[in-house]
Amino acid sequence: MKSIISLVLISMFSFQMQAQEWQTSKIEGYGKIKYFEDAAEQPDTTLNYKLVFDIKDGKEKEGVNVGLLKIARALNMLESGKISSEKIDIVAVVHGEATDLVLSNEKYQEKYKKSNPNIELLKLLKENGVKIFVCGQATAARNIAQEDMNESIELALSALSVLSNYQLRGYALIP
Repeated sequence: MKSIISLVLISMFSFQMQAQEWQTSKIEGYGKIKYFEDAAEQPDTTLNYKLVFDIKDGKEKEGVNVGLLKIARALNMLESGKISSEKIDIVAVVHGEATDLVLSNEKYQEKYKKSNPNIELLKLLKENGVKIFVCGQATAARNIAQEDMNESIELALSALSVLSNYQLRGYALIP
């Protein structure tokens, strides 16, 4: 009898774990997460989340830049943990191999012969309060003029200035 009860409990627990659906509660369609209510470490509703993301990798996942996807995932995770928007302040700086993601769709098409896959996600992130800078040194090295950039992007003197300024202001660095 004990083994039957144990089997039932185990299968109920397994079913619950499998029933967890991937979700994108804040940034629809991007940065999917599975929320585990009983996880030992959860977002802390008493904290203010001041995060600065360093986006330098040009790799893509699910059709968009991995760094942008990480920001979407962070927003979805914080939302699932009941952190209010007022307690979230996210900044990102794009540089290095990731720099071309800041191009307008027209300029991206000229260079790569396809639409910029990051446009929609950049717009959603900006609409959700994320401030995205691009390193001016990286744009200069790639001959990207400010008028060639997506409207969701702000020009910074350098990635170094953004990363150091925001960390000195108390933001946690997310590499």
